[in-house]
Amino acid sequence: MLVGLAASCYCLLALDLVGRDFGDQVRLDPIRMIEAVTGGVAFLAAGLIVFTRGEVKGLTTGASLWLVAAIGTAAGLGVWLIAVLATVLALFIVGVLKSLERPAE
Repeated sequence: MLVGLAASCYCLLALDLVGRDFGDQVRLDPIRMIEAVTGGVAFLAAGLIVFTRGEVKGLTTGASLWLVAAIGTAAGLGVWLIAVLATVLALFIVGVLKSLERPAE
């Protein structure tokens, strides 16, 4: 759920950037900024996922890191609605839904 939420945030931010009028001031593709953020954070998030003693650990932390980068990108671009809604949904997913999980047997 966290990865899906992050991916949807990045897509909405890309659409927002495409719709902006930068005039003649921007000579590069502004969507490359989102590509750089997602690539860099995905590399860091992948480093948090480890396989030890037959168990995979760090998946939620890695996905959360990717989502936090999407929220930070939204805030940096001034798209506060996406930043706030993604934060509320992330807190719900991590907090409320985590409490509904059954313990591993």
